[in-house]
Amino acid sequence: MTDTRRRVKVYTLNEDRQWDDRGTGHVSSGYVERLKGMSLLVRAESDGSLLLESKINPNTAYQKQQDTLIVWSEAENYDLALSFQEKAGCDEIWEKICQVQGKDPSVDITQDLVDESEEERFDDMSSPGLELPSCELSRLEEIAELVASSLPSPLRREKLALALENEGYIKKLLELFHVCEDLENIEGLHHLYEIIKGIFLLNRTALFEVMFSEECIMDVIGCLEYDPALSQPRKHREFLTKTAKFKEVIPISDPELKQKIHQTYRVQYIQDMVLPTPSVFEENMLSTLHSFIFFNKVEIVGMLQEDEKFLTDLFAQLTDEATDEEKRQELVNFLKEFCAFSQTLQPQNRDAFFKTLSNMGILPALEVILGMDDTQVRSAATDIFSYLVEYNPSMVREFVMQEAQQNDDVSKKLTEQKITNKDILLINLIIEHMICDTDPELGGAVQLMGLLRTLVDPENMLATANKTEKTEFLGFFYKHCMHVLTAPLLANTTEDKPSKDDFQTAQLLALVLELLTFCVEHHTYHIKNYIINKDILRRVLVLMASKHAFLALCALRFKRKIIGLKDEFYNRYIMKSFLFEPVVKAFLNNGSRYNLMNSAIIEMFEFIRVEDIKSLTAHVVENYWKALEDVDYVQTFKGLKLRFEQQRERQDNPKLDSMRSILRNHRYRRDARTLEDEEEMWFNTDEDDMEDGEAVVSPSDKTKNDDDIMDPISKFMERKKLKESEEKEVLLKTNLSGRQSPSFKLSLSSGTKTTLSSQSPATNLPGSPGSPGSPGSPGSPGSIPKSTSQTAAITTKGGLVGLVDYPDDDEEDDEDDDKEDTLPLSKKAKFES
Repeated sequence: MTDTRRRVKVYTLNEDRQWDDRGTGHVSSGYVERLKGMSLLVRAESDGSLLLESKINPNTAYQKQQDTLIVWSEAENYDLALSFQEKAGCDEIWEKICQVQGKDPSVDITQDLVDESEEERFDDMSSPGLELPSCELSRLEEIAELVASSLPSPLRREKLALALENEGYIKKLLELFHVCEDLENIEGLHHLYEIIKGIFLLNRTALFEVMFSEECIMDVIGCLEYDPALSQPRKHREFLTKTAKFKEVIPISDPELKQKIHQTYRVQYIQDMVLPTPSVFEENMLSTLHSFIFFNKVEIVGMLQEDEKFLTDLFAQLTDEATDEEKRQELVNFLKEFCAFSQTLQPQNRDAFFKTLSNMGILPALEVILGMDDTQVRSAATDIFSYLVEYNPSMVREFVMQEAQQNDDVSKKLTEQKITNKDILLINLIIEHMICDTDPELGGAVQLMGLLRTLVDPENMLATANKTEKTEFLGFFYKHCMHVLTAPLLANTTEDKPSKDDFQTAQLLALVLELLTFCVEHHTYHIKNYIINKDILRRVLVLMASKHAFLALCALRFKRKIIGLKDEFYNRYIMKSFLFEPVVKAFLNNGSRYNLMNSAIIEMFEFIRVEDIKSLTAHVVENYWKALEDVDYVQTFKGLKLRFEQQRERQDNPKLDSMRSILRNHRYRRDARTLEDEEEMWFNTDEDDMEDGEAVVSPSDKTKNDDDIMDPISKFMERKKLKESEEKEVLLKTNLSGRQSPSFKLSLSSGTKTTLSSQSPATNLPGSPGSPGSPGSPGSPGSIPKSTSQTAAITTKGGLVGLVDYPDDDEEDDEDDDKEDTLPLSKKAKFES
């Protein structure tokens, strides 16, 4: 199995008609019991796993291409290919296939590609082959008609292709092409165009090898210049011979490699520029042409990679200071194209390819190139860098960390000698090029920002038993690189508004903020220390004053990401520096306009309210309430004030807070209709004493003392949940301009009142029967009339006060609405008795 003749690559054709590499292994043939027949088996050379197990079907059409390829289809849309390392191995397996199918191994295809109708098969079986007309000028029209008539029939296409191969017919046609051009025989040239185009659609590798040979390819291109649909012929040959120049930046000593490069370029040109765009019906008839180009590129990359002298010379000249600018530009463009070609390699070979480039010193070479003034050279170097980052970001990170360590060591020595080290890190060069991009649309900066984001993304960082790449690289990045990234931000935010506010600067700062926001989300303590120590958030919020809305929103999004972490270190920093002030100013300056800025700022404060971030809630209300209290088209700010009042009351009444905790831990649901009279309990408390809609319960029982409170509480009826409109009603009825007197009261049904904490009499409570703002109906103190069903919050009888839930209570479900819209008649009777 180690025989190199049997070494193959397995390819499958994807939906985009591109070949996907499935791995490298060794092929064998043998009888497989499960498949009941002779089969092709490919086992991976890495781990011996089975890459391919394919039965040699007697009716499957196998094709041999380019002496080292075997291609076939196993299903309607599932094409397979074996690419052999050596011709001998391909011939050996081909003989096995032909032996199973009873074919002569000299053929290049074993079966018809598509089944014919019975009638057509019978007609064609009677004639052993297709006889071509003699290759003469007078018979070009007849030849063109024969080719056109053969294309719809797969069997006739096969016979036509065999006839063209066996009689050397293509070379004779190309001789007629020269005659027609000399005689300016336009009609004959039009016929030759149709003939050559038809030969392409035969989709045969053997014919392509003749047409794309050094002696024939330019004449084939010449034939395709004379499209009958065009008034004037194209000038493809003139472009290829005079305009397109082959630049051999490093001398290629291998003549086979050089010929392969020329051939691939010209065939690619034919596919892209010369051949007309294929119709839907012709698309699959050029699949072999796609394969021809693909495998040529694979061979070129492999041959160049194996030529150590070539690569050594390439990198030596790239980094040599004596190399002139024009030569260096050619070298960089070649390296860029070389990396682009590598995308056709299978994963294992691509690993070896980039490892070879790394060993040759591609990253130090890129550092030299990126430090040059030539914009085109830097652009090509950026593209090469992007290939490396996208393929293996860890390799790039390892290089820049080693480089930083070396620079640190050198700096220590130079410091002792009082000499400054001016070496610039590769990653800092990338950041500087991003910052200094002269393109008005910042196309290069956007590309570089994407590469930086990949490099600092912890998701693609490795963690091993010995080291954690995330810890090491982020420590390096924040020490050596972050100050370079934030330099334009800090330079532009020294005052209360941006010092430069043109469109290009705003775009650049938006890119920087996007990367910083990504860091906040993924980098935990590294970015936290940097933001707090460098006061970054305050500088970012200066951009809220920008005339460019997209930049102001980027700054707001940065702060929103920080608040979303609910980290008290960040919160203390925000409060200490009063960093809500720029946001509130922007909100007020935006006025009543209903736009993205308005919505984004309200969403930030709503998040603080819903998540109940107590420190920020208190800070906002204490410092910015007067500016925000008139905003009544949303309930966000009044809701924040309500949260704030609840917090203050809990601070002033620790017993109140502990009682709520007890009740939360022991409350469970039970239908109110099942309660006994002696177990009924009612609430009598200030509306603002409740947090998240949780009422404070006062037990009412003639025979139980305070230690027995929990039993009747656990049987107390469920509370009704108010709708969103009720919150507005409650807020409007509640005086939010100042602190209310917190009160907590236990009312006994006998009329005896035990007060745990009382700062005002019950008659003055907002919500008690006698208070001016009571939502209860004064005409019917023992019931809740329909007219007040949406606003009534209290039911009274004697000294008892019942208070239903507030809409903030997230713990209660909507099912409560169905149970308790109205109290049962029997209960009303009991209340009034």
